[in-house]
Amino acid sequence: MIFLVIGLGSMGKRRVRCLQTLQIKDIIGFDLREDRRLEAKNKYVIEVIASLVDIDISKCDAMIVSTPPDKHTYYVKIAIDYNKPVFVEASVIKEEVTEIQRYNVNNTFIAPSCTLRFHPIIQDITAIIKSGKYGKITNFSYHSGQYLPDWHPWERVDQFYVSNRLTGGGREIVPFELTWLVDTIGWPQDIKGCFEKTIDFGINIEDSYAFILKYPSMVGVVIVDVAARYAVRNLIINLENAQIQWRWDDLCFNLYESESNRWIKYSQPEFNSESGYNRNIGEKMYVDEIRCFVSAIAGEKVYPNTINDDIKVLELLNIIEESDGGF
Repeated sequence: MIFLVIGLGSMGKRRVRCLQTLQIKDIIGFDLREDRRLEAKNKYVIEVIASLVDIDISKCDAMIVSTPPDKHTYYVKIAIDYNKPVFVEASVIKEEVTEIQRYNVNNTFIAPSCTLRFHPIIQDITAIIKSGKYGKITNFSYHSGQYLPDWHPWERVDQFYVSNRLTGGGREIVPFELTWLVDTIGWPQDIKGCFEKTIDFGINIEDSYAFILKYPSMVGVVIVDVAARYAVRNLIINLENAQIQWRWDDLCFNLYESESNRWIKYSQPEFNSESGYNRNIGEKMYVDEIRCFVSAIAGEKVYPNTINDDIKVLELLNIIEESDGGF
């Protein structure tokens, strides 16, 4: 298979690594920036191009769009024009995703990213909840915190897309987290929250979101921020007959069984992290995500996320913002 990777920034390079891990060798990388093209060519020994007119896209088997979110639509439309299966990174602009859905009249296969659904601990937690073994969820709390300047230590935050308020760091991470939460816990019937600029990064973005998710007989509280000086993902889920606790630093999660009055430890499989990234951001979940995309192209698996799902998640983001006066 021949893969065309659009965008050779941090995520584009990661997707190249994913493909090579899967023993896919025919990779063409496209980026407007010469420095990124040269880096990808030298580091991964792939063909790189400065313009899409330099190749015959019809000869490619699939595309991966790893550009900033506000550039997704343009390149996904090209994939649709050629009816090429396309994987696209996490979205944050509902209008853009809705336009992709409207444009896709030929039903080209589009796979929106849902990386955390492939995290081994989240998969185990999801399986436990959906088994019903410990009854229904009563409530949950979750905090996802990062520090924005740590994302790209090699450049200032005002030099890449997170400095754009529409695609800013705090705002972008909300749908990234909701995409797995709605799969693991379910779609809320209502959501309300607030968002705020709490720290000065020298850019005009809101860095912190806090919201409440309401279900028929359950409630959840979530904080997402990019102002946390130490990166965290902390989750507590209370079920009728158990409690789940996850701190991603622990490389495991713990489950308390009320009936047996005991704690059960579920260890996380060991994985490798790319140099320069938080040790908890393993490459495996990204590889598994692309593996699923490739398998879905071959008709061997069903990819777990859709454009419709993305639109629904982004509607939740918009409702959060509207409940605090609008974006």
